[in-house]
Amino acid sequence: MSLSDLRTLGRTGVRISPFVLGAMNFGARGNTSPDESIALIQRALDAGINAIDTADTYSRGESETIVGRALTGRRDRVILASKFHNPVDDDPAHRGNSRRWIVRAVEDSLRRLGTDHLDLYQVHRPEAITAIDETVGALDDLVRAGKIRYYGTSVFAPAELIETQWAADRRRLRRAVSEQVPYSLLVRGIERETLPIARKYGLGVLTYGPLAAGWLSGNYRLGAAQPVSQRADLIPGRFDIAAPANAAKLAAADALARLAGEAGLSLVELAVGFVAAHPDVSATIIGPRTREHLDAYLRAAEVELAPDVLDRIDEIVPPGTYFHERDTGKIPDALADPALRRRAS
Repeated sequence: MSLSDLRTLGRTGVRISPFVLGAMNFGARGNTSPDESIALIQRALDAGINAIDTADTYSRGESETIVGRALTGRRDRVILASKFHNPVDDDPAHRGNSRRWIVRAVEDSLRRLGTDHLDLYQVHRPEAITAIDETVGALDDLVRAGKIRYYGTSVFAPAELIETQWAADRRRLRRAVSEQVPYSLLVRGIERETLPIARKYGLGVLTYGPLAAGWLSGNYRLGAAQPVSQRADLIPGRFDIAAPANAAKLAAADALARLAGEAGLSLVELAVGFVAAHPDVSATIIGPRTREHLDAYLRAAEVELAPDVLDRIDEIVPPGTYFHERDTGKIPDALADPALRRRAS
């Protein structure tokens, strides 16, 4: 793999670099100053990355503002993607997948990004209370108005992906062209249905979380101390290495780290090389917070894993495996809300 080896985003004909720069850590959320973030963005672009993915919810709009500043004079050379759905402030009306909010949200994102259009606008999460026809219809109108070039989805269940395609076909509207979803050595659930569906419908696939939220950083090892991280502080149960629920995941992370050493690679290189090896993955979103993080990813861009290494990976974490429901990106409403499983008394 090389950053100069551009790939096609689904059937759009858009040529995209194997890495997409994720902007979630830019601003207050990642404790990264605007100047530091801008320097990272420009270094990534100089290295050959030609796409940036952000969202209106990241640091409540600050990420978009930073990205917009960094793209001054370079906007036309970048595939720019953003997302809507999650809260952007404390007003409960400023979120969701309704036409009313989408039309407002895209204008706010365009203003913060300092551009007149987005190349890809993504539904950050599905929403049960909003008909998919409502969402698809609004996004088709934005394409017609020139506000966005394409639209996509993020963390949609297999059935939701198909429903989105059918809704567009039924109304003779433009289809979604991409799906964004977590995928890593430790989170392989999308191999069961999502990737085959993407292949069938010609969807581009943008994967995120190649390091499994830090589990593949090299710090999660058997016998080692509990790693200190911002994520572990926010969601302690998900990262507690002493928790019985995490035992199998920790053992897999340790085995993968040993495999990387035997192959003469860092665990980051093994993790990124694994995701890049799947033929249905259009590009991998990387989310560096520091220059060191970015440089580690850039080194990994040159890695191509041998078939025997990929076979060993399958032995450690079989295809289709995920260790926790939360690792899929969204716990389904039917599992999260008891009211959906119990008759009213």
